[in-house]
Amino acid sequence: MQTLQSPTSLSTASVSIDRDDWLSGYRSQTQEFTYWIDQIEGQIPLDLEGVLFRNGPGLLDVQGHPVSHPFDGDGMISAIAFRGGRAHYCNRFVRTQAYVAEQKAGKPLYRGVFGTQKPGGLLANAFDIKLKNIANTHVIYWGGKLLALWEAAEPHRLDPNTLETLGVDYLDGVLKPGGAFSAHPRIDPGWACPDSPDREGGPAQPRLVNFSVKPGLSSTITLYELDSTGQLVHQHSHAIPGFAFLHDFALTPNYCVFFQNPVSFNPLPYALGLKGAAECLQFNPNQPTRIIVIPRDGKRPVQILETQPCFVFHHANAFEHDGKVYVDSVCYRSFPSLEDAKNYREVDFSKVPEGQLWQFTLDLTAKTVESECVVSRCCEFPTLHPDHVGRPYRYLYIAATHASTGNAPLQALLKVDGLTGEQQLWSVAPRGFMGEPIFVPRPNGTEEDDGWLLILLYNAERRCSDLTILDARNIEKGPIARLLLNHHVPYGLHGSFTPNYFGPAEEL
Repeated sequence: MQTLQSPTSLSTASVSIDRDDWLSGYRSQTQEFTYWIDQIEGQIPLDLEGVLFRNGPGLLDVQGHPVSHPFDGDGMISAIAFRGGRAHYCNRFVRTQAYVAEQKAGKPLYRGVFGTQKPGGLLANAFDIKLKNIANTHVIYWGGKLLALWEAAEPHRLDPNTLETLGVDYLDGVLKPGGAFSAHPRIDPGWACPDSPDREGGPAQPRLVNFSVKPGLSSTITLYELDSTGQLVHQHSHAIPGFAFLHDFALTPNYCVFFQNPVSFNPLPYALGLKGAAECLQFNPNQPTRIIVIPRDGKRPVQILETQPCFVFHHANAFEHDGKVYVDSVCYRSFPSLEDAKNYREVDFSKVPEGQLWQFTLDLTAKTVESECVVSRCCEFPTLHPDHVGRPYRYLYIAATHASTGNAPLQALLKVDGLTGEQQLWSVAPRGFMGEPIFVPRPNGTEEDDGWLLILLYNAERRCSDLTILDARNIEKGPIARLLLNHHVPYGLHGSFTPNYFGPAEEL
């Protein structure tokens, strides 16, 4: 894929990043806390009520045995509950079977997908292909259940008040033991899907749409749609040619859209105990990226289009307009591996391709794809107003690098106006490191950007984490409130917000 320079990129000069600052955010957090946050700069909005749930690898070692990649770390849930201008913090590890067993044993008992090996060398690791469900990627509250997600296995259900692990959850029989449920569900806010027989021309109830994938020489994608009570509405499966490494998908009223990255998988080094499974992926720059368009009704045929080779982890949004489908995605020119580094702590950012925001225009009638770079600055973790998922939208918020070119740790927040092309940037460089932004609509708000952005970031100066609240209408003003946690939360992955309040009764 040709890398284009976005005409609206902001030109922010590079800053010197202290590598020790960045690495200090990768310390294990072995403690579990519950407390009211009393160190607050600014004021929490009185009408902000609900809970921000965050998930990510809380342990970067297993009792002194380091992981080779953070994605192999055990999942730790953080919950920040808001009510009446106050906030309460709580965190707990997901007590998966593997977590409990390894903590008892005092050492790794499982190999990690991203390269972590068990002690004992090749003899201990060869031909051991048991997967460890680390429940470390996402956390959502849906259908009365709080679920910790990892894309290669079943969800774990948690108590939303205490974060206690209640056990593996099969979604009331939707999943079978050993089945998978992706860590990237999309919530359809309830807009009409005219071609689906169970939607009758008006706004429907919100739905959670998700998938699982069974890769191989031919891969099978299974789609699930759950209503607001958690009951299954639709389920259908589709075989697609070739090996499919799928981490995310995009949603419109009529379609689920997947980008089949041009990668191949050689299982031999994994089976022999030489590498983790993800380390056996090979990017193929001479093969196209295939765009898989699956109708949500499960009845019309699947369409497969092709575009220039690129690698996609995350999609920002998709929508339909004038008979075409538009997909906005964070694209890398190749698979962003660690290259020659032995582990993530030694990564050379200059050798890792940067993610850029691209828009793909799919003409399903002509079977053509056009692409355009929207943001050339390195960026990841996009978010938007939840009512605009699958719809035309104007504003996107995305974590980004402080400098306008090159790859580096994410230290800034970017607001992109898709109508005017204007961009706003708020940076926490040089000693702050950005997490995924979460957009929370203001109650009774009428404008698309009328809401708040909640960001759990790492403050290397304090060696602790801060929860920042920004006015989504103007992020350049900086936080309207900064909540100073008493400790650090290791760099996380994904999270969500629910307007339901799960927290202790307010102290008088």
